[in-house]
Amino acid sequence: MLRGGPARTVLSMETDYLVVGAGAAGMAFADALVAGCDVDVVLVDRRDAPGGHWNDAYPFVRLHQPSATYGVPSLPLGTDSLDTDGSYERATGMEVCDYFRRVLEHRLLPTGRVRFEPMCDFVGSHTLVSRLTGRAKEVRVRRRVVDTTYLEVSVPATHTPGFTVDPDARVIPVGKLAELGEAPAGYTVLGGGKTAMDACTWLLDHGVDPERIRWVRPREAWLIDRAFVQPLDLLPATIDGFSRAVEALAAAHDARDLFDRLEDGGHLFRLDASVEPTMFRGAILSRAERDALQRIERVVRQGRVRHVGTDRIAMEDGEVPTSRGEVHVDCTASGFRTAPARPIFEPGRIVLQSLMGGFTTFNAALVGFVEATRGDDTEKNRLCPPTPQPDRAVDWVSVVRGSLRASMLHAAEADLMAWREGCRLSLTRGMGSRLDDPLLQSAMARWGANMAPAVENADRLLAQVHASQIS
Repeated sequence: MLRGGPARTVLSMETDYLVVGAGAAGMAFADALVAGCDVDVVLVDRRDAPGGHWNDAYPFVRLHQPSATYGVPSLPLGTDSLDTDGSYERATGMEVCDYFRRVLEHRLLPTGRVRFEPMCDFVGSHTLVSRLTGRAKEVRVRRRVVDTTYLEVSVPATHTPGFTVDPDARVIPVGKLAELGEAPAGYTVLGGGKTAMDACTWLLDHGVDPERIRWVRPREAWLIDRAFVQPLDLLPATIDGFSRAVEALAAAHDARDLFDRLEDGGHLFRLDASVEPTMFRGAILSRAERDALQRIERVVRQGRVRHVGTDRIAMEDGEVPTSRGEVHVDCTASGFRTAPARPIFEPGRIVLQSLMGGFTTFNAALVGFVEATRGDDTEKNRLCPPTPQPDRAVDWVSVVRGSLRASMLHAAEADLMAWREGCRLSLTRGMGSRLDDPLLQSAMARWGANMAPAVENADRLLAQVHASQIS
């Protein structure tokens, strides 16, 4: 999206906000902003349609989180119904793409205050260059450029693998699994993240014997139990689970003790009880999915893949044999780019980042609401402290600390709390109407008693880990 290069005929336009990227975050920000104040917005994207990386997703991808908490504030996604596993429905990738098209065509454009510039690159400071004609438009931005690309997502269909491949070796991106014409000798899934889990789950669901699947997992991950990320009628159990995680964080002596407590309480789990996870990237899985994935016993743990040949796979810490008949499924795209946190509100610029866990669209909409309702950047940054994208296991601590700090800051802002209570993207939406629930009452009491101690202990644990790494 952001690139340089020569451009031909220069036209001009002006707007209050130029949102670079019409993906999930850009759409949620724009929706909340135009609902909160009278401004003009231009959305620019290198693609022909909104939705960002969802347009490049593999065909069997689904949301991690419930549809009830994803998208933009003004338009529901799905019907808030329960799946067969008892959790709230999760939209497919095709459904998400269709949803964002409807948001653009039926919500944003009809306001007369939002324009969409597709098939354009954002070049330099305020220039859009058409990918089709090469013509440029200079944009005069009266207020801010909104950068949604700071944590740009890398997906299997478009990323460049970090390993080399022999010309005759069969390596495919995960999306090509659904296009195989004949059964291969076997499947080797490359990668230890949620995409690899989706690929393995899809293969198992389609009747592939676990013995025919080999899984190269460079790192083991801590996983979030989907039961603890449920809104609406299941919210009391969600808050109860989170309050117990906060209690564990407040009481933990060190990182090892913390993860023992979290695992014992069921908040986090892992695929292999014999291997200590070193990664946390916010992946959400059900217990049934975990049990299915544990049927795959051919797991390779020799670091990242360096080269895939016709007879062997070379990794950081060794190699394993392979064959020309084996299909190697590339699931190594990194997802969200890991970058240091920076102020979200800057002079003439907004840099969208994570605030409260991995709820991308909620975080972006929250920033849009704060931009619409607050006038001072110092105050806006105080209410929206960013949290870096997680990667290491200990980053779970940073994510929860960020959520707790934001909650404490927002509790003193009546309008912000009212917005969160009514916003369909908020996991805690409608909590006020459920306060007579005994489980929710006990959970809120536990949360309140442990919130400040948990934040204090989180700082201590992170300092402890940092000191151990540099000693």
